[in-house]
Amino acid sequence: MSRPESLSPLFASLHSIKGVGDKLAALLTRFFGAPDGQEAIALDILMHMPSGVVDRRRQVGIAEAYLNQIVTLKLHIDRHQPPPQGKAHVPHRVFTHDETGEMQLVFFRAQGGWVEKALPIGEERYVSGTIGFFNGEKQITHPDYIVEEDKFTTLPLVEPVYPLTQGLSSKALGKLVRQVVDSMPEIPEWIDADTMAQRKWPSFVYAMRMVHLPTNPDEAQLWSPARMRLAYDEYLAGQITLQLIRSTMTKESGISRVFTGALTEKVRRSLPFTLTEGQQQAVDEIRADLASPDRMSRLLQGDVGSGKTVVALMAMVAVAESGAQSALMAPTELLASQHFKTLKPLCDLAGLGCELLTGKMPAAERRAKLAGIASGETTIVVGTHALFQSGVEFQNLGLTVVDEQHRFGVHQRLALSDKGKHTDLLVMTATPIPRTLVLTHFGDMSVSTLREKPKGRQPIDTAVLSIGDYPRVISRLQARLAEGAQAFWVCPLVEESEHLDVVAAEDRFAELQKVFGNQVALVHGRMSAAAKQEVMQRFSANELKLLVATTVIEVGVDVPNASIMIIEHAERFGLAQLHQLRGRVGRGSQRSACLLLYKDPLSLTAQARLETIKSTEDGFEIAERDLELRGQGDVLGTRQSGMPGYRLAVPDVHRHLLDYAHDDAKALLARNPALKGPDGEAAQTLLYLFRKDLAIPLIRAG
Repeated sequence: MSRPESLSPLFASLHSIKGVGDKLAALLTRFFGAPDGQEAIALDILMHMPSGVVDRRRQVGIAEAYLNQIVTLKLHIDRHQPPPQGKAHVPHRVFTHDETGEMQLVFFRAQGGWVEKALPIGEERYVSGTIGFFNGEKQITHPDYIVEEDKFTTLPLVEPVYPLTQGLSSKALGKLVRQVVDSMPEIPEWIDADTMAQRKWPSFVYAMRMVHLPTNPDEAQLWSPARMRLAYDEYLAGQITLQLIRSTMTKESGISRVFTGALTEKVRRSLPFTLTEGQQQAVDEIRADLASPDRMSRLLQGDVGSGKTVVALMAMVAVAESGAQSALMAPTELLASQHFKTLKPLCDLAGLGCELLTGKMPAAERRAKLAGIASGETTIVVGTHALFQSGVEFQNLGLTVVDEQHRFGVHQRLALSDKGKHTDLLVMTATPIPRTLVLTHFGDMSVSTLREKPKGRQPIDTAVLSIGDYPRVISRLQARLAEGAQAFWVCPLVEESEHLDVVAAEDRFAELQKVFGNQVALVHGRMSAAAKQEVMQRFSANELKLLVATTVIEVGVDVPNASIMIIEHAERFGLAQLHQLRGRVGRGSQRSACLLLYKDPLSLTAQARLETIKSTEDGFEIAERDLELRGQGDVLGTRQSGMPGYRLAVPDVHRHLLDYAHDDAKALLARNPALKGPDGEAAQTLLYLFRKDLAIPLIRAG
């Protein structure tokens, strides 16, 4: 079905709204962040939620109007006192009174006589604004509204306040909002009557009215029935979309894989440890998915060091038993080669061909490897995403494992699984993702979670210190390195920036070199991959004692002998990042330490962050706290990657509605997969209203 005709007024370009010219349309298009090359539409205005409400209903006498209150007064105008000639900085004052007292209205740079026209001497006017004081006298500077007595009804007594941008006034936006709300068409109801009654929710159209044109301030609050309903609608549209994607991905049927068990047994015997309960459970869940005729689409999340690579290996070995190949994709060459280092010896023991593809391979070597992949001789291929996009032909790709790509959106997941028409997909992440975000970003996937750390992992002592203690830190560090320990020292930026008073990695490196000489090296994001690799290898081989780094080391660097992590300016890092960095130590047999250095004064949020990290090593608990402290886009590092940002739902207030939306979307598609009939069409209308057109073609007939 194409978009219902009835919705046309909402999809009309802004030019069709009275009073919108080219300039304002361009400004709003930028402000609302419309997709490339498209103009903002009426719907964008509707979806732009107020951030608060001004209540002008307080109508009192001057005597009861208190400082900083917003009031609406009926005033008698007594006299004007314009500024003296040539003194433009002196304000124009208007003296007024009512039965209870006197007050001044103050206007700066009021040229052209409009103040005299608006407030004629001897007449009465309703005036609304915020009460201030000056020399002991009450005054309102630049009142928000001045209206004649008979026009009192035009004064918006309850007025939503919107986020604005340079060049957009609240008056202008308010006018547009009113026009759009008044032009809203009839919209079919997608929520069933019982739910509506039980939750006392208004219809979509009425909810929009209450939020944008409230008659009392309560109607527009975040927890009002109207706003709850709209937040639920937004979540529901997102959940239906993810469910449709999920059914598209899994229903394009996969292959029921049959395992012989021979290779799995070989690999299991050659592992230097036994799998934890969590790992075993994840392996069982994955094997069940592989054996079923539906395609697997699973997220494997586990804290730093919970042993995801081994789970992925067991999955790839199972796929090999069924006669197919697997690809493991990592975000960087450094990580790809690290995975390869872990997997290669285990694959060799089981007699499985395992190859690493890198961008810097000589052409002849690359050709040989590609030939091995095409002939099926190579069973497991490890590399970065880029390598799989260019001319790699598999004989029979059965499983794609994507590592550390929580920055890997739904579109990429769809595109990726097209490489092997029936490939199963396993996405791994070491960023523990709170349940809410799993639903909103990975609702199209099943989830396996590794909670325990593998045996032999050392606890990490975490301390928080002010950078003022630098000399003490250095002498402690000297002692520990002399005993044979290795340490990381992480800084936030690469070079001194004028705006940020941050000791950059390069400056800190220079300082530490004075003490530690050639035992210290620097690694940062602007170095070439080869240079980074070389420094990391020297550190791994224990030729270097101290590694100064920016956050390049955050993901997946494995140096078991490193037992000290110092994070400078810890207050500038997010919780998830601090947790990831800390997880780089505690991988060997020694007791490890993490030191968080901060610079005073600390904000309350920063304090809460450092407290949380100090008090727990449970990544899932940390992720939940991170969500509370930072809001959701940041936790996944998705501010930049076009993840579903919410415009109506505010996670802190509306999070519980996500569960409802998830269950309701599931029930709807189980009941009516083709979204036919009145309730199906209503649901399609919902998808159009929330711009989820991506999902419409996925609604399969039947």
